Amino acid sequence: MNEYHIYRKAWRFDGAPHKETRLEKTEWQALLKEGGLMVRNTYDFDCQEETCFWHVIKDQFGGMEELTSKTRNRIVKAFDHLEFKLIDRSIVQSQGYPILKATYEDYAVSDRAMSTEVFEEYFNRFYTKDCDCWGIYDKADGQLVGFQVNWLWDDACQYDLIGILPKYKRNQTFPYYGLFYTMNQYYLQEKGLKYVTDGSRSVSEHSNIQPFMIEKFNFRKAYCKLEVHYRWWMKTAVNLLYPFRNIITIPSVKAILNMEAMQRGKK
Repeated sequence: MNEYHIYRKAWRFDGAPHKETRLEKTEWQALLKEGGLMVRNTYDFDCQEETCFWHVIKDQFGGMEELTSKTRNRIVKAFDHLEFKLIDRSIVQSQGYPILKATYEDYAVSDRAMSTEVFEEYFNRFYTKDCDCWGIYDKADGQLVGFQVNWLWDDACQYDLIGILPKYKRNQTFPYYGLFYTMNQYYLQEKGLKYVTDGSRSVSEHSNIQPFMIEKFNFRKAYCKLEVHYRWWMKTAVNLLYPFRNIITIPSVKAILNMEAMQRGKK
């Protein structure tokens, strides 16, 4: 149970997705006694059944040959203008927050922004865990313009926290293309990991990054089972609001109801 942590008042598994198992009632109840409003439990990773919840993964690296000519050209342009390299986490901690803030302000959904306190708390969790930090540098002036933080396990890696200055998404330097190609090659080909993942299905739909990974880099959906366990009063509130999920506009509430719909197999 020490592999679970609270994020946005919900307990989530800290380990590799394929290691998570179905929780017994006594287990998720024990977590809720420690705090939080709910427990998200995913299991049966990469099952054959097409479910309403999944992790977005890539388990093979095919080099440039597996990509379209348009994607290849954008990767080359990214390498012409930007440098992608592993950096010390202290650089992200000291220079990354303004980049992350600008990234969140550019998202379609506005409830995902981290405060400076949450940003620091995020990194504090890694003091006992393995992570990689990647930096994106403008070759013209050597400035840090983006970063990526990845969680590491024995045989898998999750692409987790990303921040890229919005102007670099629009100035034809294609940072996302260069970053993901570089990381895919490093983790799948050089490190020989079983898979990399961009995380589970988004319940807030705050960015289009996962469809981008699937379309451009041949990531796929690894279907799994989802169960969400609530505090009793939270469960009552969710059941009362659920019929109105399509008209509720409060982002944080809508995200919870979206997840409930996925649990019920309705979305």
